[in-house]
Amino acid sequence: MTPAQLSRTVLHTVRRAVEDDELCVAVPERVKVRTPPRPGCGDYATNVALQLARARGDALVIAEVLRRRLVRTPGIARVDVAAPGFLNITLEAASHTQLVQAVLSQGPDYGRGDALAGVSVPVGTSDEVRAALVAHVVRGLVAACGGVVVAGDGPVVRPSPLSGRDLLTRLGPDAARWALLRPAAHDLPDTAPARLLSQREDNPLFRVRYAHARVRGLMRNAHRLGITSAPGVYDHPAEAALLALLADHPRTLEAAARHRAPDRLARHLVATADAFFPFQDLLGDLFRDPARDRFHDVCPPPPSGERKPSAVHRSRLALAEAVGAVLAGGLHLLGVSAPRHL
Repeated sequence: MTPAQLSRTVLHTVRRAVEDDELCVAVPERVKVRTPPRPGCGDYATNVALQLARARGDALVIAEVLRRRLVRTPGIARVDVAAPGFLNITLEAASHTQLVQAVLSQGPDYGRGDALAGVSVPVGTSDEVRAALVAHVVRGLVAACGGVVVAGDGPVVRPSPLSGRDLLTRLGPDAARWALLRPAAHDLPDTAPARLLSQREDNPLFRVRYAHARVRGLMRNAHRLGITSAPGVYDHPAEAALLALLADHPRTLEAAARHRAPDRLARHLVATADAFFPFQDLLGDLFRDPARDRFHDVCPPPPSGERKPSAVHRSRLALAEAVGAVLAGGLHLLGVSAPRHL
């Protein structure tokens, strides 16, 4: 169950409670669900009860009504009420498996869809290099979400301190695009080559592209070892962090398109890459460097000889492959290359 599906489920639950006279509130147009800010609070949280209580009623009472109904929904394992009226929702393990399967089936196109069907997004034209690039990328994002681009005022952004020619000369096409797209519209782009071309952890673009390259390396190693991916059960905190980001990818694309803000997608890719690296430690055996012989207690031993890969190997390989698909698809929408080697 994706965040979009869960949002619709919660909204439907509110509507049914009103129709059954269990709640006397105005049904909202949309319900938002978010990843909880800390572990132990379920997979998703929503403040819909607090929103409904603004008009009438007690938030905790409304939350309990919704909890009793939501917990009976297929795919939802548990719902807890937290003061002052939040609903913390835990999905069944099968939902995580289905999410990874959905990403793998769609590949880099995962997240695209019709979320903006019937929505017109105004995008103008500009001769300024950053405004022109943002408008171009927004058009692609709107199309990816099924929306329609109409003539209008372009996104208002702080202009680039360098011309397009100077940016390409100093940074090359990938880093130049990233420099102009990653900052929020009101922020001045950082165009320093020392930071944007650095192949170190302090460079967000490097981390995103390096994470993708590591996934591709993992897939090559898995193929060499005869391991195929198969989504399974995910219960490690590092897996949960990645799953939440994968599930949130479609909503991120929609928000980036709706608000004409490619920086939202760029930041989401950075967060996904940063969550991948702790997860990578769970796959240390497949990334094994013979010169360093790096292993962790949480890693099952690498399959070799007659020993067959375990379900853990296959499920974690599937999750890594899904991460690679999201990174590749997101970079493509930004016009940045996703290297297989780095």
